[in-house]
Amino acid sequence: MTSPQSGGVFRLSVLNPEGNDPEQDFSDGGDPSAHAPVNFHAYAACTGGRFLRSVKHAVELRQPVLLLLRGDFRASERALLTLKQAGVPVVVSLKETGLHQIAEQLDEKNRLSRFLRIMRASDGYIAPTPEAADFCRTVRANAASVAFIPTPYPLHDERWDFSVPAAQRRGIMLGTREWDIPTRNHAAALLAAQRLSEATGEPVTTYNLDGRREERLLARLEFPPGRLTIHNREDAYRDYLRVMAAHKIVFQLDTSFVPGQVAGDALLCRLPCVGGNGAIDRIAFPEICGHDRLIGELSEIALEFLRDSARAEAAVALSQKHAADRLSFPDAARALREFFAAL
Repeated sequence: MTSPQSGGVFRLSVLNPEGNDPEQDFSDGGDPSAHAPVNFHAYAACTGGRFLRSVKHAVELRQPVLLLLRGDFRASERALLTLKQAGVPVVVSLKETGLHQIAEQLDEKNRLSRFLRIMRASDGYIAPTPEAADFCRTVRANAASVAFIPTPYPLHDERWDFSVPAAQRRGIMLGTREWDIPTRNHAAALLAAQRLSEATGEPVTTYNLDGRREERLLARLEFPPGRLTIHNREDAYRDYLRVMAAHKIVFQLDTSFVPGQVAGDALLCRLPCVGGNGAIDRIAFPEICGHDRLIGELSEIALEFLRDSARAEAAVALSQKHAADRLSFPDAARALREFFAAL
């Protein structure tokens, strides 16, 4: 496949047909009041490209396209056919890429059939997790047309530095919130955080977006008064980061093999993220993530960080180095450019 931008500047369009997010142009660095340059938006942002929901606009731009597969895949399949007919290079990615999410999406015959047709017709597949890439290599005839490229984070941009002085931080931020997804291990994380709170006096913060059902579950934990803060509505992303940044650590026990936005958020807040086995967790926090570590070991790490701010700051410095080496915008832009050039 020959890229229409070969020999020139590489800019990627990320297309989410019929999606909810507005279109966004990152050619001038992006508007910090619009969608943050994280997750799939980050693939467009790191190349100075665009995040789109209009197939017509994607055709007009003639830029290589990363097409997101979501819902029942009908809109995605229509978009793929239109882009291919127009001669636009197009690779695809599932928008939800945790292992449980992949299984749920393909557990229906018509959706599975569409997915297989899309995989055969597209030029390649980009995965934000190594597990999703490994799965898709079993589907595509050419394994080289599948790449694991972790979603980068704008750590170079001071507009997305949400760090606060260590003296102003207090408590434990729970990174998970879904009780009904077994691999999130949210109840176990809350119970472990409760023990940490008992040992240190540090408060715990969590989000409740499920209403009265979760209120009843949280009440069963019987935190002492003032030790548990519950946010009952979903904050705007920048407000959520400000809440996170006010804590000493982020703690989670998620084993969903997701891209790892909780860990990415911790990078933006310059906090240690203890636990979790997402792609970003394993890259930025390999010494303290949840991959191959038991709850007791993770709790000991968290306890050490809560008691010794110098150890926590050392972990943050190391995570920033790991991220600069493997999660930078220039690194992701180069990987995307080389991947499209090789197709």
